[in-house]
Amino acid sequence: MKKLITLCLSLVLACGLLGGCAGLIGPREIDIPLSKLQSGLDRRFPMNNRALELFDIQLSRPQLAVLPDADRVSLAMDALVAPPFLRQSWSGNLVLSGRLYLDPAGGAVLMGEPHVDQFAVAGVDDARQRQLTRVANILMAKVVSDVPLYHFRTEELRYGGVQFVPTRIATTARGVRVTVEPAK
Repeated sequence: MKKLITLCLSLVLACGLLGGCAGLIGPREIDIPLSKLQSGLDRRFPMNNRALELFDIQLSRPQLAVLPDADRVSLAMDALVAPPFLRQSWSGNLVLSGRLYLDPAGGAVLMGEPHVDQFAVAGVDDARQRQLTRVANILMAKVVSDVPLYHFRTEELRYGGVQFVPTRIATTARGVRVTVEPAK
């Protein structure tokens, strides 16, 4: 009987210690380099869209950069703009910036709130350039908003037998840093 009581007390103590250890596992940080974010973006390009039934726009060669002071990312890409009713097309460059945010349930880093910072199209007068920039802002809000740039692998969100969820994100000089915390 004494052995049974001792065994039960030992099991209760061991469970308490293990539970205490799990409670000791706190937040941790995962650094995601810019190259991993870039490769997530590369899979989505080239991208073809029609804006307001007026312009066919092809976006290609995306180049992602981190804006650590603004806690945003910048995305530069080549653009080819062609009205479907004309046989003429214009090529140029589009630069936009967006805010990174987390989807904890989906385990992903997404880009939202895109804003066209620059849209330069060769051979277009200033009035048409402004019109194209307005169209580009509308298109980018539709095309780039909520685009996943990175999906966490299962093993990245599991540590020491504990499941983690992403809770915070910040830009760094080389990519992003995501804080993950034990799931509750």
